Amino acid sequence: MINESLSHRIAFRRLILLSLWVLCAVLGARLANAQLRVDITSGVTDPIPVAVAPFVGDPRDTAGVIAADLGGSGRFRTTSRSAADYLVTGQVIAADAKSLTIQFELRNLLTNQVVLRERVDATPSIWRQAAHRISDRVHLKILGIRSAFATRIAYVSVDGPVTQRRYRLVVADSDGESPRIILESKQPLMSPVWSPDGQSLAYVSFESQRSAVYVQTLRTAERRRVSSRAGVNGAPAFSPDGRRLALTLSSRDGNLDIHVLDLQTGALERLTDHPAIDTEPAWSVDGSRILFTSDRAGGPQIYEMEARPQARARRLSFQGAYNARPRVSPDGRTLAFVTREGAAYRIAKQDVQSGTLQILTTGSQDESPSFSPAGSMLIYATREAGRSVLATVSVDGLTRARLQSERGEVREPTWGPLPAE
Repeated sequence: MINESLSHRIAFRRLILLSLWVLCAVLGARLANAQLRVDITSGVTDPIPVAVAPFVGDPRDTAGVIAADLGGSGRFRTTSRSAADYLVTGQVIAADAKSLTIQFELRNLLTNQVVLRERVDATPSIWRQAAHRISDRVHLKILGIRSAFATRIAYVSVDGPVTQRRYRLVVADSDGESPRIILESKQPLMSPVWSPDGQSLAYVSFESQRSAVYVQTLRTAERRRVSSRAGVNGAPAFSPDGRRLALTLSSRDGNLDIHVLDLQTGALERLTDHPAIDTEPAWSVDGSRILFTSDRAGGPQIYEMEARPQARARRLSFQGAYNARPRVSPDGRTLAFVTREGAAYRIAKQDVQSGTLQILTTGSQDESPSFSPAGSMLIYATREAGRSVLATVSVDGLTRARLQSERGEVREPTWGPLPAE
């Protein structure tokens, strides 16, 4: 009879192998453009009423984007001017065919005072990003909390029947709009991660019939293969300075360990050397430590070590028999990871100092958490009606939204950094 510890270990090994080969469900129609639709599933009990008036001289719908951002956050309720506490107004001035200025103001209708008046310069091709930046400033002014409307997400979309499966690496606005296909392949793509400057993505591709890690520059589409060693090449994670990648690589006997690759010199360091599975690395905010998943205690748990070979590993997670795929909040105070609650896999957060654990999601197969750059939200993958979709949840657990593709499946989301002003 298999004891519980061995059972957890076998299940974890099977899960790792399953994710490495991306065994997907059979899908139907082709995905036309990988665009996502945002549906709010829960919000705060008393959202702030805000009105967004059409902007003067606007040939597009800047006000509509701002209203969708604020209403979609779950913390605001868009309404008419007569029922609102705050009013956003503005105008669009086109200097020429290649540049425009959006002037806006935020008025507190309860005091009849203008509390914010600014301008955003943009080009017609990125007017939606300009609108998102206005939403961020309004959100910050009213709530005092940084939002992430003007950021981007990356994810993997999968569609087509088994014999014609297509994998796409997609970059989109945080609301799922303006999707851009970065790479398309007949072979699995997985584990995308942003560089700290937002200029590149690292990911795993099976295009050569085995796993390899690539780094691709988004602006030029130039990419290079940085790891294609025999066996497993997986789970890339950029260091905070962008100069190194933490990786999961397999040894000759097939065991998985954490390594660090210098992207400039190609030098490779093996950090862990343990008969257990060590995988899914993540960096601390200052780059001095590595967090990772290991089954060295009999089942998957979160560990931490200094980012140097053979450093001593310290266990961080203790509640529950399954905790995996750690992610660190931008301020370093919170961990997010996948935990098992009964038979369900859900996203949890843990306070770094106190160890207090809170389960944030309610799905049965939630995975791949990624913090927003401000740290107030998490994006993750889940399953709904037999399909993979993306979802977001605030770190206080109060607001939730679903980002769902009308066709195909979407998975493995990663939230990009804040844009340069």
